[in-house]
Amino acid sequence: MADISFSVKAHRENPTKTVVKARSFQMIIDEPADLGGTNDGANPVEYLLAALSGCLNVMCHVVARELNINLRGLEIELAGRLNPDKLFGKETSDRAGYKEIDVVINPDTDADRATLEKWLEVVESRCPVSDNLNNPTPVHIKLK
Repeated sequence: MADISFSVKAHRENPTKTVVKARSFQMIIDEPADLGGTNDGANPVEYLLAALSGCLNVMCHVVARELNINLRGLEIELAGRLNPDKLFGKETSDRAGYKEIDVVINPDTDADRATLEKWLEVVESRCPVSDNLNNPTPVHIKLK
């Protein structure tokens, strides 16, 4: 299959609130009040976790179907830690982004542990968002 492209367009509503359009969908990105925002939506790093959870959900079901695993339900918990000092312009040796992201997947299935470990290995290897987080992806930011 040839490459396909995805794109979004965004505009600022105020200094912390961004309105993003993806196809016919609109998302509000904002910071919580304690980080200077108006709390009108999830913040960018929460959307990153949400994107990973959505991608994992799709891949869990695709791979379960391929491996003949009856997946009756699925819960995914994600948490990440970051130091906001760099975001606010403070001197730090920490990176700006997440130091780590922990993901716990709880499938509702009768599959045995060995089958589920193989399933999870395949899921993680094929999840595009996980791949982007685990591997360097060139990002080119320029002025128009």
